[in-house]
Amino acid sequence: MNGTESAAEIVTAVKTGATTVRAVVELALSRIRQHDGRLGAFTDLVAQRAQRTADAVDAGPKGPLAGVPFAVKNLFDVEGLVTRAGSKINRDNAPATRDATLVTRLEAAGAILVGALNMGEYAYDFTGENAHDGASRNPHNLDHMSGGSSGGSGSAVAAGLVPLALGSDTNGSIRVPSSLCGLFGLKPTYGRLSRAHSFPFVASLDHLGPLARTTRDLALSYDAMQGFDEADPGLTKRPLEPTESRLKHPIPTGRIAVADGYFKGEGVASAAVAHVAAALGVSRSISLPDVPAARAAAYLITMVEGASLHLDRLRTRPQDFDPDVRDRLLAGAMLPGVWVQRAQKLRRVYRDAVVKLFDEVDVILAPSTPMQAPRLGQKTAMFNGIELPVRPNMGVFTQPISFIGLPVVSVPVWLEGESLPIGVQVIAAPWREDIALRVAYQLEEMGAVRAPVAKEFANG
Repeated sequence: MNGTESAAEIVTAVKTGATTVRAVVELALSRIRQHDGRLGAFTDLVAQRAQRTADAVDAGPKGPLAGVPFAVKNLFDVEGLVTRAGSKINRDNAPATRDATLVTRLEAAGAILVGALNMGEYAYDFTGENAHDGASRNPHNLDHMSGGSSGGSGSAVAAGLVPLALGSDTNGSIRVPSSLCGLFGLKPTYGRLSRAHSFPFVASLDHLGPLARTTRDLALSYDAMQGFDEADPGLTKRPLEPTESRLKHPIPTGRIAVADGYFKGEGVASAAVAHVAAALGVSRSISLPDVPAARAAAYLITMVEGASLHLDRLRTRPQDFDPDVRDRLLAGAMLPGVWVQRAQKLRRVYRDAVVKLFDEVDVILAPSTPMQAPRLGQKTAMFNGIELPVRPNMGVFTQPISFIGLPVVSVPVWLEGESLPIGVQVIAAPWREDIALRVAYQLEEMGAVRAPVAKEFANG
């Protein structure tokens, strides 16, 4: 083993006795120490905890994720660590006294937590640049962005430091780094996975989920994290619905469509969707209604709920915020309440209209991002011929989907002649993560999408 194996490969090696969990973990810790100085993916290592947990898994029964090292965005509570949520201000808080629910569930399945990951301040970011901890860099080109706000998650997995990481997605913060770093990322249905014991951003839009280098690893981790949790009031009580065992069941081509209109995109974004559609034999298109209004409404709700959460901090410690984050939050604090009320009304109407489209299709394809990874420090880019700020606009295609809580797998496309990847969203109806994962698996098995470890980090 060289430390860049998938989660499923590690589980097989552990269960067959080809290696020990302790050996896997020591290799992961060694690779993190060797490479992370250039990447900026990790903010904390929990080496002693990881070693203790590894020894316990070696000595006991082997679960479905036995021996898999994983790391979490630093807004997840990790016992003994301060939950910094990418901020300077939170560092004055006491360390967490328990783990986030999803951390507990992954470890119950045999996975090993090795550390916490860099992120945009308070999750209000699409770049992966942090004013306090520095940028998490794109492993495929260290001069480019990893994406945000789960930038450290994308960087760590794409560099092969861990096969699995957890992130959060309010407006696209799993799907954007998955796209820019060339990974598979799952944003589940709103209310499907517990957010208990994680630092929020916008409670009515927040999702938690995994990033990985294979669809199977996504499914294995998603299955392990399912289950009701009274500690998250936004969670829906549903039975366990395993997905890994159903990956090989294909979805008929006639039940897949490409989102047109607003989602048409340009350049590599459009080419990536065309590539995926061609691989699946899809020629059908479908229109989502009122998408610009839906994105504007998502924007408003994000600004106001985010500002409300941070109002006391804005009053007492404005100088300790990243100025870009602070200014957006202050703007949200000044928006009229009636605008938010109208945005929520539109949200219900838009959701009903989009969900009805799934009477006709099982899957809708759309770009994950409007472009490949911009360069670090780049402030503006061309979006459909208009120069706009990068930070708020990388989520132009993801916001209208998370706004109504649909499950999505972002799949990584490497177009011929391109040196950076770009993602395509595989969008399914509420609670049908299995369908999105099955289409992603089909594409992966065809070779149409792939998530290689970045070349610079692939050999030890």
